[in-house]
Amino acid sequence: QLKIERKSPELEAPEIIDIGHVGQVESIDTRVLTMLTENDVIPVVAPIGVGPTGESYNINADLVAGKLAEVLNAEKLMLLTNTAGVLDQAGQVVTGLVSDEVRALIDDGTISGGMLPKVACALSAVNAGVNSAHIVDGRVPHSVLLEIFTDQGVGTQILRKRS
Repeated sequence: QLKIERKSPELEAPEIIDIGHVGQVESIDTRVLTMLTENDVIPVVAPIGVGPTGESYNINADLVAGKLAEVLNAEKLMLLTNTAGVLDQAGQVVTGLVSDEVRALIDDGTISGGMLPKVACALSAVNAGVNSAHIVDGRVPHSVLLEIFTDQGVGTQILRKRS
């Protein structure tokens, strides 16, 4: 659903519009991805799925990325976004979380809105065997390298449990 606001002052209430054809990931056929990566091609995946009768469905890109990480047995899931990562109540980046901590932050409302699907797919991925998931600000120069190769990182790392 897409929320819009009307410009007319007498109609200030937002209206929700069902844009339709939005789906969830049911399964992923990895054959094409495997063929591409085996031939040193980096695939770019659009989050469009196909329904049982052939119609196209839009799928949240974060959820697709998380499911891809799961089915490809990825070492890491890296989600680039336009925020610094998961923020605490004071607006500071939380650099490391485990499953139980994530659930507590969702329950108390610290994690909300657009961060929910990112955190949900990260949790699902690490619970399915991906070693770590990272949520970082893609606008920061070299953010991926900084997140992977520095002790503190620049975003939020999510693990199934502490080692």
